This record gives sequence, C-alpha cells and structure tokens, in this order.
Amino acid sequence: MDGPQRPGRLAVVSGGGTGIGLAVAAGLLEDGLDVVLLGRRTDVLERAAQQLREDADGPSVTPVRCDAADPADVRQCADALAARHRAVDVVVANAGAPASRVDRGAPLDEVAASWLDAYRANVLSAVLLTTALEPLLARPGGRVVLVGSRAATSGGSTPAYVAAKAALHGWVLSLAARLGPDGVTANVVAPGYTADTELIAGRMPPDRHAALLTGIAAGRPASPDEVAAVVRFLAGSSASYVNGQVVGVDGGVLPAG
Repeated sequence: MDGPQRPGRLAVVSGGGTGIGLAVAAGLLEDGLDVVLLGRRTDVLERAAQQLREDADGPSVTPVRCDAADPADVRQCADALAARHRAVDVVVANAGAPASRVDRGAPLDEVAASWLDAYRANVLSAVLLTTALEPLLARPGGRVVLVGSRAATSGGSTPAYVAAKAALHGWVLSLAARLGPDGVTANVVAPGYTADTELIAGRMPPDRHAALLTGIAAGRPASPDEVAAVVRFLAGSSASYVNGQVVGVDGGVLPAG
C-alpha cells in the first residue's frame, strides 16, 4: 500500500454499500481519502457509512443515493460535487448486477430485456459516472478504476453478464488513451469468484461452489478485501504508470487437464 495520501484527496465509489465496494471504501479511507459512497438504497448506504465512520479516524464518509445507470441521478451527483469545488482524485465504478438467465428458445423480447438490463447495470453505470466526473478529475494524478469480472474472459456466467463485463475491457483502452496525456490513469480490476458479495451470497449452490474451486490455484474464493487491495494500489501514486490494463484478482487459474 502507498500509506496515507496527501490531505484532501477525494474518492467516489459506486455500489459502495456492500461487498467489494464497501471494502474499497474502507481501504481508501484507511489511505487517507475522503469517500463519497454511491448506491441505490439509502438504508444500505447509511448503514455502510456509519460502519465506515466508526472504523475511520479523520477522513469523511458521505453517502449519496444515486443510481449510477440513471443519467439524472448521476448528473445531480456530479453537480453537487462540482458545487463543493473539490477535485475528484479517484473514481471507482463498482456498481453492477447479475444478468437474468434466459432459456434457449426464449422469446426475443426476453433475450433483449436480459441483455439490455445487463448492459445498463454493468456498462452504462460505469460510463455515466466516469463521464460525468471526468471534468472534475485531478490533473495530473486522477485515477479511474472499473470493476469488471474474470467472467469476461472465462465465459463463466450468463452470456449477457459476460459480454457486459467484457465491454469494460475495450472501453478502458479508449479511456486510457484519452485521459493519459492529462496524467490520469484508467484500469480494470477483474475479480474472480469472490465470496461475501451480494452477487454471490445466497446464490451459489454447493455443487457450483465446489466446481468453481477446482479451477482456482489458491483453492478458495477471494475476499472483498483482497480485491480492494488491488483497487487501492491502482488508486495510489505507485501505479502512476499503470494505464489501460485489466488486472485479474482470481487466485490463479489452474491449467486444464
């Protein structure tokens, strides 16, 4: 870790009320950043903010209800930050959601709904938040971290979710090319099977859990804190020359056979 950063740095974390987002927020607070916590559920955000305040000593935590896939919500959030006349040092686009599984032979309107919902939750949410906050990014030194998924390269999820997360891999190249000359980096963190997240908790049948572990060299799932540690690195000064990359956090993939 880079240790405490200069006073006054600000991070915005979407999907920050639970799981990886909450762990990222806690880590950035530990690194000395003030954190704006975004999410769709006010009660979840308030509980998360209270928990973070109890653990943090110094930096501030501000929960803001915001659907990152809703242009009006994101615009309001960006306008409020601009009114505070503070640069945004770190944007962590973590908001996302699983895609509904569509059976073979399903009507095309069901297929379309599943794919559009996956794109909206996992791609549009990152695009809108990053685009809205881009004018506020610290130059130089700003950091954009998109939370993707190893499923984008393994195919190990519903097709719509896989494709949506894979879209972030292409988009980060465009972001890095555009923001790099200003001293701003953009990268993707791609977690593998991660326990204690809303995406996984209560959804994983025991046989599926066991099957997933057989492909992981570490023999266990990741924890949100382990994913957050990589986000913290990319958000810090030590990662100033890491740009346009997809960094896997998957415990190592065992070779087939």
